Amino acid sequence: MSDQQTWRKSSYSGANNYCVEVAELPGAAAVRDSKHPQVGQLSFAASEWRAFLAALKGREV
Repeated sequence: MSDQQTWRKSSYSGANNYCVEVAELPGAAAVRDSKHPQVGQLSFAASEWRAFLAALKGREV
């Protein structure tokens, strides 16, 4: 993935910046550590990402 992707920082980021960033990809989502973006990212299929977000919100997919 190029650095030209639009990364969004978690809205739960605190003053100490322990958070993740997410980028939308065609049919997928990528996640990286905002403090160490050069280390790389994890990519998930769109269906996996939706299921993860639903689980966080306490809903079934």
